[in-house]
Amino acid sequence: MKPAVFVMRALPGGIPEAVRASCEVLGGDRAPPARETLPEVARGAETLVVTYLDRVDGPLLAALPAVRRVCSYGVGVNHVDLPACRERGVVLTNTPDVLTDATADLAMALLLAAARRVAEGDRLIRAGAWRAVAPDFFLGTEVSGKVLGIVGFGRIGQAVARRALGFSLRVLYSGPREVAFPGAERVGLDRLLSESDFVSLHCPLNEETRNLLSRDRIARMKRGAVVVNTARGPVLDEEALADAIEDGRLFAAGLDVFRDEPNVPPRLRTLERVVLTPHVGSGTVETRTAMAGLVWEEVLRAVAGRAPAHPVP
Repeated sequence: MKPAVFVMRALPGGIPEAVRASCEVLGGDRAPPARETLPEVARGAETLVVTYLDRVDGPLLAALPAVRRVCSYGVGVNHVDLPACRERGVVLTNTPDVLTDATADLAMALLLAAARRVAEGDRLIRAGAWRAVAPDFFLGTEVSGKVLGIVGFGRIGQAVARRALGFSLRVLYSGPREVAFPGAERVGLDRLLSESDFVSLHCPLNEETRNLLSRDRIARMKRGAVVVNTARGPVLDEEALADAIEDGRLFAAGLDVFRDEPNVPPRLRTLERVVLTPHVGSGTVETRTAMAGLVWEEVLRAVAGRAPAHPVP
């Protein structure tokens, strides 16, 4: 019998023939099955293919005792109970590297759009409300030559820094370790927040980073700063951010991720100075296809009894 793989939801490009030839493929519909039906529909699966939308925890793994590998589509793994995997000897893999540039591009796009009020201007014109032409009309804030603070300086944070240097931005970063990166200075988080004109979040979500940009820390940010979040929603206090933009302490924000996706707080949706995108940091045809390719590679490696290419520690 072929080893069974359960695919929680359809991935771009569909399921390769090589996977179908080597495995008994279960699932793979556009929408995932209800949680309570998973033990039945995924029975016997040795490999699970999931996305960041799919919670993998102890009870699920207990209900699927045959699972030996979880292949996650994406880099972040906050949706997976790592201790539960470790306890059961389940290997977790992810899809690093291939989404770095796409996510960094979007972070810079959100920064520029928020600073120069691009989305707000687009809405103004589409509503037929552009009436004035004056020297002080619709002013944004300059980008070139200012200070960018990057919170989390892994692959994506460094890719953002490379782009920022092209805008003559001075780059500060905070992170658990020093990185040899010409043109960027490692500082503490409090100094980064107090000196940065733009703050871009690129840290993973864990217990240390949950609510990292809290109300207290937002209050200590440089007046008129712009916040960009392409990391994970719970890293940021959304209500505190809305308050700070509403009362003018912060200039604007660009957000791609939210605490309760796909639900976005009404206040954020109504604030003109907030640019919103629907968690599409990796959302290009090329990147999403490459991510799916890494997932299927891991599935085939599991079938062949080979070590994973991208295991999560």
